[in-house]
Amino acid sequence: MAQITLKGNSISTSGDLPAIGSKAPDFRLVNKDLADCSLAAFEGKRKALVIVPSLDTSVCSTMAKKFNDAIGGRADVVALVISADLPFAAARFCSEQKAENIVTLSTMRSQEFAKDYGVLIQDGPLEGVCARAVVVLDKSNQVVYTQLVGEITTEPDYDQALNHLFLV
Repeated sequence: MAQITLKGNSISTSGDLPAIGSKAPDFRLVNKDLADCSLAAFEGKRKALVIVPSLDTSVCSTMAKKFNDAIGGRADVVALVISADLPFAAARFCSEQKAENIVTLSTMRSQEFAKDYGVLIQDGPLEGVCARAVVVLDKSNQVVYTQLVGEITTEPDYDQALNHLFLV
């Protein structure tokens, strides 16, 4: 269990992020077409799992836009923006923000992803959604970088995450 804060107030997550060097847990998330989606859909690509509570918050939307802009035009990488948002809301966000380079995925059918990745918030006002984190995987789904953001209202270290995504 990790401790993070929300506006300075301590909250707990369900565990720890996957260890660097470990095989990333597979997942079943929901894509924009309401279909189940797993890591296999992104085989052969380097992946940034951009984990956020909801795209309806300013920090989460900023994260999604920064990753969208950073990976534009690169076929060898993908940014998977994972949240509790319904696919309809995520699609609306992408349309309004012209975020065409990211893939949005929802935890709407299960909290298993959040539990397996140690990011399920266990208490406080955001209980039940994901903490803010970035997990970078290589082409074979080995974990090469992780960051659990300590204060949920702040942004991650984009430079570190993108350096690992592009240099893996």
